[in-house]
Amino acid sequence: MSNLDRDLGKPMELTVRPRAAETVTLQIPRDTLASLKKVAHQRDMSVEALMKLYIGKCLRQDLTQLFADQVLDSTAKVLTRHHHSDAEVAQILQEIRAENQ
Repeated sequence: MSNLDRDLGKPMELTVRPRAAETVTLQIPRDTLASLKKVAHQRDMSVEALMKLYIGKCLRQDLTQLFADQVLDSTAKVLTRHHHSDAEVAQILQEIRAENQ
């Protein structure tokens, strides 16, 4: 019997580690708050939880894009060091961006 077979028979336990938090005050338009309340109610969650969900989702997207930009910048530097012309580097980066869209 493999470890996976043994583990499948056991109840799973999810451990959530609390992270340090800070309270912020945010002014948003009333109609936006009303929309948030509607969506939160539809999803059976609090407005605060919905806002955290939206912030987390968009933040992860932006951080992913920042990381991708850093990788492309590093790639351009390495290619330049290996005697590729600026035009060649630009073409290679354009091809990489096109592959990932």
